[in-house]
Amino acid sequence: MTYTDTKEQPLTIEGIEEPAIVNYFATINREEFELTAELFAEAGELLAPFEKPIIGRSAIASYLTKEAKGMQLLPKQGGKTTKDELEQIKVRGKVKTPFFSVNVAWHFSLNTQQQITQVQIKLLASPQELLGLQAKKQDK
Repeated sequence: MTYTDTKEQPLTIEGIEEPAIVNYFATINREEFELTAELFAEAGELLAPFEKPIIGRSAIASYLTKEAKGMQLLPKQGGKTTKDELEQIKVRGKVKTPFFSVNVAWHFSLNTQQQITQVQIKLLASPQELLGLQAKKQDK
């Protein structure tokens, strides 16, 4: 699926067509965090690295407003499976910030209404790189 980011350049996520997933990346890249949170089910969960689970739309919007400013999410490819009536979608790509760039995997669960029930963000980095990222987060 293709969407347009803030610089009006098309961005393609190979293997992904679900609007909630495409809009997740598009709204975060535009820093429209309230719109991102609306893509989640009412009790949806965001499982971010080095954080306790962020549960509920309001908490997700607050967290993204504080932590995701200046981030650029660059999803590349994905795939999906179905388990217990939930679509399981995995997307691989990269996250860039003013301070670092890291390979990432996003693991989404969508309910039958195509709302995000959970997204788990996994950093694809060496243990040494992860320690450096955690140290940068603590310096904030």
